[in-house]
Amino acid sequence: MSTFPDLEATGADPASSSVDAREMSAAQSRSAVLEEQIAENPGRFRVLTGDRPTGRLHLGHYFGTLHNRVRLQKLGVEMFVLVADYQVLTDRDVADDLPWHVEELVLDYLAIGVDPQRGTIFTHSAVPALNQLMLPFLSLVSVAELSRNPTVKDEIAHSRQSAVSGLMFTYPVHQAADILFCKSNLVPVGQDQLPHLELTRTIARRFNNRYGDGTAVFPQPEALLSSAPLLLGTDGAKMSKSRGNAITLAASADETARLIRGARTDSERHITYEPATRPEVSSLVLLAALCQKRPPEEVAADIGSAGAGALKKVVIEAVNEYLAPIRTRRAELARDRAYLRRVLAVGNERARAVADATLTEVREAMGGCR
Repeated sequence: MSTFPDLEATGADPASSSVDAREMSAAQSRSAVLEEQIAENPGRFRVLTGDRPTGRLHLGHYFGTLHNRVRLQKLGVEMFVLVADYQVLTDRDVADDLPWHVEELVLDYLAIGVDPQRGTIFTHSAVPALNQLMLPFLSLVSVAELSRNPTVKDEIAHSRQSAVSGLMFTYPVHQAADILFCKSNLVPVGQDQLPHLELTRTIARRFNNRYGDGTAVFPQPEALLSSAPLLLGTDGAKMSKSRGNAITLAASADETARLIRGARTDSERHITYEPATRPEVSSLVLLAALCQKRPPEEVAADIGSAGAGALKKVVIEAVNEYLAPIRTRRAELARDRAYLRRVLAVGNERARAVADATLTEVREAMGGCR
């Protein structure tokens, strides 16, 4: 929700998606309508999004998810941003250096422009009532439904653990608790996360039907489908924290240049933007285009037959220029770690108040269950 697992994917691979063409078309059409509604009345929407604190965020995260959060917040959408520290354990046995990773994640959020005065940045571990919602929610889904979830299958296949934990198996329900505790009605996602959100909608619907007494305790959150680009890492695979192939937001200009110079390309000298047939070259072209806010075809045409060396030079200059203000802001914030902890303390307090109220409402709807 690599992250949360990402609520917003950092570029879904259509070939690996479990969503059929009809579902995808419907999601795209509905997202277009939602964008119009956001523009007209952003205050009616509340978003929940977040990441697992397993390492510094990178350019794939930035162009896939982070800049969209900032965009929505600037439009006036209420934003809850979760640092999913409990979910670090879904695919690993221990959570190494967790406090440091949590602060680094908050540092990345603030550096790219997430405003803690206009949103709520919080951690799982600080909001007991959110986690307690898992219990009634688990009673609303079957083992078969959890085992069929395609994201669970994928995460289990790529798990670092020798044995899959129960937390891995039930994390879609935990994620539903994340989304519903604050009664989020909008969740930005990539296409590979649509089945995840559908389970959340199912849980909300079943709770309302079973305990709502004619009223809707929970909204059925809608998917705001991301058009996030798929950025490849320097080795030609999907950019990922765990693969060591990513350019982090915290990387220095020199480190960024070194990583890009070592990026995989191909043997053809003429530079074109053809993602299907030239994925590595096209990913570099796309990265430059995103940083320069230009069409990738235009970037490729400018380089022409100058070759991969010229392409990499363009990408290095574009990325370093784009990241310069983010790096400056990040360095300033990093000098005051106490401020990062204050941001979390305030966000945790806000999230606890919301979660406590929701849990009270849930208990009352269930007949005063304690």
